[in-house]
Amino acid sequence: MWDTLQLTHEGTTDVKRSRINTLTHEYKIFRMKTNENIQDMQKRFTHIINHLASLGKIFPNEDLINKILKCLNRE
Repeated sequence: MWDTLQLTHEGTTDVKRSRINTLTHEYKIFRMKTNENIQDMQKRFTHIINHLASLGKIFPNEDLINKILKCLNRE
C-alpha cells in the first residue's frame, strides 16, 4: 500500500528526475521580472525551492541567499 501511495504522489523515478531537472533549470534561470514586486518574486522563488525540497533536492541557505541577491533589480 505504501509503495502505491508513494508512486501516486511522487511518480516513477523517471518522472521524479524529470521534475527535478525542470525545477533546477527554473532555479538556475530565475530572475526578478520587470514590474514585479519583491513579495511576488519571493513567492515564485519559494515555490520552486519547496518543490525541489519535496523531491529531495536541497540547496544550502547561503546559495539561496546569494541567488536572491543576484536576481534583484537595481531598483
